Amino acid sequence: MNDKAKPDAPILLTTDAGGVRTLTLNRPKARNALSMGLMAVLQEALDRARDDDAVKVVVLAASGPAFCAGHDLKEVRANPGRDAYDALFKQCSVLMTSLVRLPKPVIAKVHAMATAAGCQLVASCDLAVAAESARFATPGVNIGLFCSTPMVALSRNVPRKKAMEMLLTGHPISAEDALAHGLVNTVVAADALDATVTELAETIASKSPLTLAIGKEAFYRQLEMPLEDAYAYASEVMTRNMMARDAEEGIDAFLGKRLPTWTGR
Repeated sequence: MNDKAKPDAPILLTTDAGGVRTLTLNRPKARNALSMGLMAVLQEALDRARDDDAVKVVVLAASGPAFCAGHDLKEVRANPGRDAYDALFKQCSVLMTSLVRLPKPVIAKVHAMATAAGCQLVASCDLAVAAESARFATPGVNIGLFCSTPMVALSRNVPRKKAMEMLLTGHPISAEDALAHGLVNTVVAADALDATVTELAETIASKSPLTLAIGKEAFYRQLEMPLEDAYAYASEVMTRNMMARDAEEGIDAFLGKRLPTWTGR
C-alpha cells in the first residue's frame, strides 16, 4: 500500500471492475482516521453504490500504513462540546448502519491496523479478509474513552468474553486471533490479499443481485428475533424469493446444467 498521497488527492478513491466497486480510504498521513469529511464522502459513496445497478459488491480498502485509526482525535479536540460530540457519533452510527443495510455485500480488505472506529468499520462489513500483518483493537480505554460505539459492531461479531477483553484492556489482537474469534473470514499473506479479495468479490458478484439483497436483509433481521419468529420470517422470505424470476431461472439453469442469466427480478 502506498504511504503517500498527493496534497490534493481525494480522501476516498473509487474504482470499478466487473460489478465490484472498491472504495479506498485515502488519508494515509492521518492513518485514515474517520474525520467527519471522510465519513461524509464514504456515506455518499455507499448511497451511490446502493442506487447503481451495475454495482454488485462493494470492497472497502485503505491506503497507507494503517487500515483505519478510528476517529480523528485532532478534529475531535478542536471541536469540543456536547453538540459536536453528539453530531460526530450520530454520523458515525448512521455510516456503520448503512454498511449493514446496504442491499449489496460489503467486503473489508484489511491490510494493516484497524483500531477503535476502524475496527468497528471492519466489524460492520459483511465479510472481511485480512493480511497476516493486520491487527485489531478497541483501545479507547487507554485514553479515557470507552469504545462504546465500536462495541456495538464488535459484540455482534466476536464472542462476549473476547469482546470484553478487547474493550477493557485495549490490547490489539492479531489477524489470526481475529480469524479464530470470527472478526474476519480469511487471513492471507500480504502479497495475496489483492487476489484473494478479488476472487471472493467476483464470486459473489456472479450471483443474482436480487437474491443477494433479499438474503443480506433477512440475515441481519432474523438475528434479532426469537427462534420461532425467525423461522416464520425466514419462511416468508423464502416464499417471496421463490416467486422471483431469478429463482425460477436459477433452478431451471441448474436442472438444465447451464449457467443462469440473472435479470435482478
